[in-house]
Amino acid sequence: MTPKPLTIYHWEPNANSGKPMLAAEEKGVAYDSVYIDMLEFDQHKPDYLAINPNGTIPTLVHGDRVLTESTPMMEYIDAMFDGPALRPADAAGRHRMRMWMRFIDSYMGPSLSMIGWSTGVGPAVRAKDPKMLAAAIDRIPLEARRVTWRKAIYNQFSEEELTESRRRLHYSVELMERHLDANRYLAGDAYSLADVDAFNSCYGLPHFLPEACNDEKTPALMEWLRTIRERPAVITTFAKSRTDRGARLKLLDRKPAGASA
Repeated sequence: MTPKPLTIYHWEPNANSGKPMLAAEEKGVAYDSVYIDMLEFDQHKPDYLAINPNGTIPTLVHGDRVLTESTPMMEYIDAMFDGPALRPADAAGRHRMRMWMRFIDSYMGPSLSMIGWSTGVGPAVRAKDPKMLAAAIDRIPLEARRVTWRKAIYNQFSEEELTESRRRLHYSVELMERHLDANRYLAGDAYSLADVDAFNSCYGLPHFLPEACNDEKTPALMEWLRTIRERPAVITTFAKSRTDRGARLKLLDRKPAGASA
């Protein structure tokens, strides 16, 4: 059997983990998929820490190279392998692509993450044995991640933090709607890594923020989400989901012609 060129260690195919997975699928690059169950703290166990000492997900291994940041991983995959180009050919297009990736990664994404950790990750692990949870937190290599896990597990996100995250999400949705009303994709007319990056976070907006992201208020954003959701690479990537996160794609299914809302 021919060895696959890449190994991607990942959790659910959304947010950070989904970026290199979807980029590889879009390029037609075969990879070994290694599921790291974040809710069981697999990312902080010795075998994984031997690969990625920071204990973060995802990790990409290509030969003797180990990459640990999800957005640069996408550009690495696009640059290293043949297949459809996922970066605009022109400098202005690449600037737009990177501008949107910066916006998603540093502004919108953290707010989505806080809501997700507060309503999903925290409750999913809160019922575990308290001593086991305390020991698991103590094993986390990065202090920032220890803080986030403590807040999620012990429900310590303040109302001020959550309110600010919701405000940022509402602003982000409005910004994306205006942009996508005038552009097919984030970087312009062509699908790019900016769309890969954003979709992996934004596909859950109709679930997390239904009052702001819906067919009436954000038709352009919903059409963009549906168009990407229907790409074969997205279908293949999200088939690797082991939780209800993959099922959230159903909120993007198109209604049959003539069906009532």
